Amino acid sequence: MKSAIKTLAILGLSLLSLTTSAQNKMQSLDELINKTDPAWPLVQKWIDSAKNKIEILEIDSVKGKEVLYNTQVSTYSTLGAVIYNTGGIMVDNGWLRILGSGSTRLTRSVSDWNKGKTINEYGDKPAYLLVADDAVGGFFAINYGAFGEDLKNIYYLAPNSLNWEPLNIGYGEFILFCFDSDLSTFYKGLRWSTWNQFIANLDGNKSYSFHPYLWSEEGTDIEKCTRKLVNTEDLFNFNIARQKEMKDATIK
Repeated sequence: MKSAIKTLAILGLSLLSLTTSAQNKMQSLDELINKTDPAWPLVQKWIDSAKNKIEILEIDSVKGKEVLYNTQVSTYSTLGAVIYNTGGIMVDNGWLRILGSGSTRLTRSVSDWNKGKTINEYGDKPAYLLVADDAVGGFFAINYGAFGEDLKNIYYLAPNSLNWEPLNIGYGEFILFCFDSDLSTFYKGLRWSTWNQFIANLDGNKSYSFHPYLWSEEGTDIEKCTRKLVNTEDLFNFNIARQKEMKDATIK
């Protein structure tokens, strides 16, 4: 009897292992690299005609392949094209950072940045995927179910509310938004008067933290807030923790 139970237990574990393996089966690089209709030529056209200042960060081809594989997106998609062809993209002198495969100025890649935040292991299906952020601690993510039924649309974790706000656009439209829109309108209230004097040489792994906090009643006027540079990762983790505390307090 004990032997039979042990056998059934082993079979159960084996089936569970097979199921997990199937769920996390990853496509090969050959499957992900689209040679017939890649999105990059279109993105290049957007770059050439961009109204805002754009800096394409240097790509390490080996790293590009690694990040593409770890993220499991095709170069047919705009996201895959950005990962495979750029180390990242700086917009408006680095105010806005679009993640790629990582570079000297912006070492965070899409796959590495999301590991431990939206996924545990490469190949996991995230509820949302972090793809960009800005100098004032705002974060952009693709919705894969965490925020609502508008799958693949971009949401913004606003530093002055700590809410994930829908932009009602997909990733490709988001890239165009970054390249061509009036960012001063989008960031109204989140840019202090001399912001452009501080951004040009900003490390892409740093963001500004403000006191009083921008989401507090005392922090509504950014001109009256003090600011300091902090690690972007620390700021993200802090904002997510604080967001949870605020939601828990509302529920109570």
